[in-house]
Amino acid sequence: MVSLLILIFKYKKADDGGKKEIVDLYLKNTKNINNWDLVDLSAGYIVGDYLFQFKKDRSILYKLAKSNNLWERRIAIMSTFAFIKNNHFEDALSISRILLNDSHDLIHKAVGWMLREIGKRDKKTEEEFLKKYYKRMPRTMLRYAIEKFSEGERKKFMSAKTSD
Repeated sequence: MVSLLILIFKYKKADDGGKKEIVDLYLKNTKNINNWDLVDLSAGYIVGDYLFQFKKDRSILYKLAKSNNLWERRIAIMSTFAFIKNNHFEDALSISRILLNDSHDLIHKAVGWMLREIGKRDKKTEEEFLKKYYKRMPRTMLRYAIEKFSEGERKKFMSAKTSD
């Protein structure tokens, strides 16, 4: 964790070339970023920030989202937090679609969290996504996504939920 905190600090202070080096180092070492707190602490601040700020190709996120490695899949969705904070939702929604059928609870939580973050900024966008996919979403993902909804809205989504 300390290593990742140092990387984040160095990333923030680095010039453009230094930021690229840090992102490359991060992506070469995803096997060592192997816990939810390590991913959540770092992915958005390093990978997500770099891809967003420098308008880089985001195909790496889609590759990570399809990885067999749980932590790489979580890096993919958590990196989109940088985009969400800047009101750019397309990649977060696309990666959420990829991860809809993921079997791991830690992915369900992360996707639901990112959907909820979208909803904090643009509830209509979140609702459109949910109306299309809520019946297919794992229950944990849906619960996280609708956490900030009114009680009536939450009940509506949860009572209509038929699969898990």
